Amino acid sequence: MEWNPETLQFLSQCFLNTLSPLPEPRRRAEAALAEASERSNYGLAVLQLVAEPSVDEQIRHAAAVNFKNHLKARWAPSPPKEPNVPSLTPISNAEKELIKSLIVSLMLKLSPKIQSQLSEALAVIGKHDFPLQWPTLLPELVANLVSLTQANDYVSVNGVLATINSLFKKFRYQFKTNELLVDLKECLDKFAKPLLELFKRTVNVIDQAVGSGAADAATLKLYVESQRLCCRIFYSLNFQELPEFFEDHMDEWMIEFKKYLTVKYPVLEDSGNDGLAVVDGLRAAVCENIGLYMEKEEELFQKYLSGFVEAVWSLLVVSSASSSRERLTVTAIKFLTTVSTSVHHALFERDDILEQICQSIVIPNVMLRDEDEELFEMNYIEFIRKDMEGSDLDTRRRIACELLKGIAMHYKVKVTEKVSLQIKNCLALFAQNPEANWKYKDCAIYLVVSLATKKAGGSTVSTDLIDVENFFGSVIVPELQSRDVNAFPMLKAGALKFFTMFRNQLPKDVAMALLPDVVRFLAAESNVVHSYAASCIEKLLLVKDEGTRPRYTATDISPFLLVLMSNLFSALEKPESEENQYIMKCIMRVLGVAEISRDVASACITGLTNVLNRVCPNPKNPIFNHYLFESVAVLIRRACEGDPTLISAFEGSLFPSLQMILANDVSEFFPYAFQLLSQLVELNRPPVPQHYVQIFEILLLPESWKKSANVPALVRLLQAFLRKAPHELNQQGRLSNVLGIFNTLISSPSTDEQGFYVLNTVIENLGYDVISPFVGHIWVSLFNRLQHGRTVKFMKNLVIFMSLFLVKHGLQNLVVSMNAVQKDVFHTIVEQFWVPNLKLITGSVELKLTSVASTKLICESSTLLDSKVRGKMLDSIVTLLSRPEEERLSEEPDVPDFGETVGYNATFVHLYNAGKKEEDPLKEVNDPKQYLVASMANHASSSPGMYPQLIRENLEAANQAALLQLCSSYNLSIV
Repeated sequence: MEWNPETLQFLSQCFLNTLSPLPEPRRRAEAALAEASERSNYGLAVLQLVAEPSVDEQIRHAAAVNFKNHLKARWAPSPPKEPNVPSLTPISNAEKELIKSLIVSLMLKLSPKIQSQLSEALAVIGKHDFPLQWPTLLPELVANLVSLTQANDYVSVNGVLATINSLFKKFRYQFKTNELLVDLKECLDKFAKPLLELFKRTVNVIDQAVGSGAADAATLKLYVESQRLCCRIFYSLNFQELPEFFEDHMDEWMIEFKKYLTVKYPVLEDSGNDGLAVVDGLRAAVCENIGLYMEKEEELFQKYLSGFVEAVWSLLVVSSASSSRERLTVTAIKFLTTVSTSVHHALFERDDILEQICQSIVIPNVMLRDEDEELFEMNYIEFIRKDMEGSDLDTRRRIACELLKGIAMHYKVKVTEKVSLQIKNCLALFAQNPEANWKYKDCAIYLVVSLATKKAGGSTVSTDLIDVENFFGSVIVPELQSRDVNAFPMLKAGALKFFTMFRNQLPKDVAMALLPDVVRFLAAESNVVHSYAASCIEKLLLVKDEGTRPRYTATDISPFLLVLMSNLFSALEKPESEENQYIMKCIMRVLGVAEISRDVASACITGLTNVLNRVCPNPKNPIFNHYLFESVAVLIRRACEGDPTLISAFEGSLFPSLQMILANDVSEFFPYAFQLLSQLVELNRPPVPQHYVQIFEILLLPESWKKSANVPALVRLLQAFLRKAPHELNQQGRLSNVLGIFNTLISSPSTDEQGFYVLNTVIENLGYDVISPFVGHIWVSLFNRLQHGRTVKFMKNLVIFMSLFLVKHGLQNLVVSMNAVQKDVFHTIVEQFWVPNLKLITGSVELKLTSVASTKLICESSTLLDSKVRGKMLDSIVTLLSRPEEERLSEEPDVPDFGETVGYNATFVHLYNAGKKEEDPLKEVNDPKQYLVASMANHASSSPGMYPQLIRENLEAANQAALLQLCSSYNLSIV
């Protein structure tokens, strides 16, 4: 695309139309730009439009956004996520160099709004090219910083610093590698000194402006923001390890850091708007920097420590009282927490200091504020994410408790004593006036829950602050037994959370007496309350006694099961809870435990299909949808296995929904739909009803198999049909279609295992007379993969397949069919692949199958295989049967074929409750060890003297001893 007046006019008009409120011109403009973006130099042309002063600012801003997104997609494009989707054309190297030569100077000339977009675009380039492939960038940015600071243009200074901050962020988040350290050294060499010089110059500018009284809020705000960005860059450059330059100049940094924590800037802080937030942003950045040095360079930092602790402490006492200063409060408390767990913990030893921490820092930060109540009411998902799911580590409430936990590492008795007293005080204040002081009770509950410690590897929690049963009875039970489920909802939520957390410690009779009350709370109007009630029930049903025995059973919940299910489905109809994942998870859990009568099954399948029909047009919440399908799967499994007459009723309810998913191409639900269909097919008795045969036809179409995420579910469904409808399979060329699917799957390392599943099911369920015309083609496909792309996984699957073939259709058919493809290939395959890979087999069914087949091979192949191969085979069988898996498996994991796996993002999601029962093709063999020695003893009796020499020459000493032990165990001998 050439830059000329016509290009300028075309792009200007397109970007203008993308801003149109009318959909049609907007769509046409977007399509035209998408087409133009495939042409060379498109990005360069858009950048030149952005720089064109004659074009309207709004159009240039839209172009800047498009330019940034163009670079994101094409600077280093990823392969498409799905097959048959064309790749994006990457930007040519020549165009890249031109863009890199222009972008910095253009960025600095433009308005702040456009500048921020180009800064992001520059960071996109930097992510891939900086610093080694763009060595001129940092010197150019440094030169601009020098001239801009001399001109006192801090708007542009901050633009450049924001760009450098984005470029350097990778040093915080990437693992330490040699490559990263090389990049870091390059940045330190070129920017550590200029950063300090700029920081000190801005220190002087601020001091002069404040000292002379000439500083206005707007100008001072730019200076303070510049220092904040310098602090963030400092954090990035010091994150991996302390560089020598920063160690040499530590005093210069630390003196100013302390000043920013102690000095006030009334002109800015009292100016209203966001003045205080800007200063607090700088203070928070300083707290993060000193926290980093405290963690990484404690010894060097020690001389500054007490001064910083005092400064942070004083700042916290003031900031904790203000709800608008959360970021500063959190970073400051984090710093004190780091100190409390270090060797300098004695700074917190004194009783008066602990008292002040509790009263001036912890309680003010744990106490609910207006914004907490607003979040509770307006965004229940975010509230629960923070409150119950532990993502609140950066909130005032949680971090204040983390400080107490840190101090308790060394002063547990003192902390317990102080906090227990605070809890009693809070509860006493609540008792004086429950209506007005309910937040004090919430504070007490939160302290107990947040300071409880979880036992490693389990769900049991403990606390020294209270006696759990007494606290539960006096503080929690009154809330749970309250008749009004909508009164004081935040207290109700806290009570339910306490019940959930301490569920293991509460006696069963105490919990059972309150379960009907928890069921009542499912009807609460508050989304948080009915979510917490559902979560409480769901977690109670997971409690186990003595490690494995469920504490709560179907008998326990049967008296109120109908009310429970009714309330759960009603909760899904409440505003904003239509896709409430906690409710749906509870439904799944209850259905997995309860005794499901016909009435319950009927009501539940109706309720679940109604929900499914509602979410199908626009699947939004993947977690909710997963639990929805798990609920359907567990209902099918438990109801239909118990009462097969329900199958047709379930089909009647579910089929329209499943057909809608397939007909409307709801691709997110395809894997789920196929797994549910598999379940239903497997539950039917032959002959399979006609409506399933139509699905079978869809299943055989090549288009159905193009999306990788569908493959495991389609294979599962195909296996179900092969088992239940083998005769229909052998009609109208369907077997040929099935083997075509196998052929496609087997050719790729990412799907070959699924191909073997299909093939094994065919071999297991069809007679040899049916499959014999196709066996030659099967061997050709397998030998091709063996020759051109074998992996350990493939070879193990090949051994399993050959074993199944042998036990189902006999050694003769196996040998003849293989040698028909290539002369004497059977001997080669057994010697080079079967024997060495047999010892790597895992899984009880697979182990039995392969060991029995290999035993048959030894006993039936004396004319086919020489004694050495048969001896090595026996050695592998004994290894397989006598040694634990961890001793046998020493192979390196397969390296994936990058051509097959790059860009594969869509994933198959397995439905636990729709899992198929593992088929055992050798039900008649109970013990493969006994089968081995009995078969060999029997064969040896007809050919005495053959085996002792074979064993002596080919079996390892340990395996000879193991085989002797097996013979002794079963009172048999191999002569």
